Amino acid sequence: MMEKGHHVEKKKGGLITMPFIFANEICEKLAVIGFSTNMISYLTSQLHLPLTKAANTLTNFGGTAALTPLLGAFVADAFAGRFWTIAIASIIYQIGMISLTISAVLPKLRPPPCHSNEVCQEADSGQLALLYMSLLLTALGSGGIRPCVVSFGADQFDESDPKQRTTTWKFFNWYYFCMGASGLVAVTVLVYIQDNIGWGWGLGIPTSVMALSIIAFGFGYPLYRKLDPAGSPFTRLLQVCVAAYRKRKVAMVSDAKLLYENGELDAAISIDGKLIHTENLKFLDKAAIVTKEDNIKAPNPWKLNTVHRVEELKSLIRMGPIWAAGIPLITASAQQGTFSLQQAKTMDRHLTKSFQIPAASISVFTQISMLSTIVFYDRVFVPVIRRFTGLERGISFLTRMAIGFFISLLATFVAGFMEVKRKQVALEYGLIDNPHTIIPISVFWLMPQYCLHGIAEAFMSIGHLEFFYDQAPESMRSTATALFWLSISAGNYMSTLMVSLVHKYSSGHGGSNWLPNTNLNRGKLEYFYWLITLLQFVNLIYYLFCAKFYTLKPIRVHKGEDDQLKEDDFVRCLSMVLAYWRENVPNWPKAVLRGTVAAHISSSTRWTLFSFHDVPKVPFQWQNHSCRASKSKHHDYKAEVNEFAPVRGKPTGVAFILRQGLNSTEYISL
Repeated sequence: MMEKGHHVEKKKGGLITMPFIFANEICEKLAVIGFSTNMISYLTSQLHLPLTKAANTLTNFGGTAALTPLLGAFVADAFAGRFWTIAIASIIYQIGMISLTISAVLPKLRPPPCHSNEVCQEADSGQLALLYMSLLLTALGSGGIRPCVVSFGADQFDESDPKQRTTTWKFFNWYYFCMGASGLVAVTVLVYIQDNIGWGWGLGIPTSVMALSIIAFGFGYPLYRKLDPAGSPFTRLLQVCVAAYRKRKVAMVSDAKLLYENGELDAAISIDGKLIHTENLKFLDKAAIVTKEDNIKAPNPWKLNTVHRVEELKSLIRMGPIWAAGIPLITASAQQGTFSLQQAKTMDRHLTKSFQIPAASISVFTQISMLSTIVFYDRVFVPVIRRFTGLERGISFLTRMAIGFFISLLATFVAGFMEVKRKQVALEYGLIDNPHTIIPISVFWLMPQYCLHGIAEAFMSIGHLEFFYDQAPESMRSTATALFWLSISAGNYMSTLMVSLVHKYSSGHGGSNWLPNTNLNRGKLEYFYWLITLLQFVNLIYYLFCAKFYTLKPIRVHKGEDDQLKEDDFVRCLSMVLAYWRENVPNWPKAVLRGTVAAHISSSTRWTLFSFHDVPKVPFQWQNHSCRASKSKHHDYKAEVNEFAPVRGKPTGVAFILRQGLNSTEYISL
């Protein structure tokens, strides 16, 4: 289907494009993880920066790299489109990697080497300026790649096709799997090269691989399904705010059907379907109230907006609290690359007498546990849990995130006890005041906390990413995906703030400190871990509250010829099922509601989707349809018709809900 004003190439895209898209993302991750994972070692051993300054430099870089996706998303959604944004950003990223490699190769661009018993010369302002410029270029480049690659990849699947829509949510799992696989190579092969061969090779290899990925991405150009940009989303959001403010004194209409609708005006920003009016944030509805001064044929968007555009803003506002909940988890996981890495450097890392694991490679446990969890989740967990929930995804992304939050909390809680154990061994062997001496305790004691972080990431981060793509207005999906990276940015900056404050205010007599610069054995790192655990516990309570009251995005789909469903079938379904339930099921509304585990679609719009096994069996079927109905606590009646093909005895397919209100009948696709 071709929508006016917004070109969509239906016959292109699909799985054939994935190798070209994933190649670009894998190489970008290979480069950034390969450097950032071992960056703390580079800053302390090569540039001789103090530990806290190096840790803050690392988290500031991570924060900036996660902030720039907002800029890249804006350019993609408003002007350039996702393909060209990725292509140009990849070139900028390549320039930054070349600069980093040159700074690592040329001796004049870093301070002279020194031994551990000497006072080392810290990198001067010129050397740091080159470092920061190189990091800024890579951050700008990744800012164009990160928000667009995931959206561009998901765009290759047509959501109007039920089979491809199922592939879309699986795409997020395998997208993150590819990220994890590249990270696994980075923290093993690249880190080993950096520590044992040299930083020139350690940075030169991913730089060369990135160049090849740019070429591969370009080769896929004829195959891609490309959506044209629909104009600045930020301008549309601002227009709604201005229009609502201008009409703040206008009386609210009694019937939402009186609000302004214009399908032709919204065609370019509503390919999959139009957003439906919701009852929350009603003050914004005033932007869609038609007054005598408004020209509805050619409206001024600074004075009058459609319901769809108002709902775009509402959707983003509703996403805000869920977005904020992801920040503390990133703060917790950021410690893996800073203080947890410093712990590993003081521990026995030998696998054999002649081979020891590079300290930065300890994060391989995070990558392996994350990859294993993704495979287990997709191949085992979802098929099993789907039988109980009736959801194609297995569990909702909100539930998936909650599980991730809880596991992350366990990770930092366990990390505190591992630090206590490490210092106990150091005390037993009289090594407390020998920070450069290896403590006779295996680095594998850190494995539980790293593995828990990996499992948490597989649940929370993928769920978070899926949430942003699914719940964002379709014209703002690059921008919404950038919110995922913005939460990473905020989490890294929060880590910087916490490290700085704890280091400043935990100082005691004799130079003691929770986070000392020189001797971690004399610190109280376990207290810092438990402080983060407390923060995550409070955040989990906050998230559960937000998730309970979150309203999922309601959408009215554009119906093609294959999607037309006869209204009399719905009405017949409604009457027959309600009659059956009233006669055969005592207290039928409560009986149905008690067993619901599938999803609460929207409390404000009063839709409820029940899983198949929860609904009483109804002896009424015709052709390929199954029919059910329910009654909500607001006493509205709904009928549901599912077009399905039996799979292992379980009906699957597209669900259509009929909302039978007092004055209207609406078809909703989920």
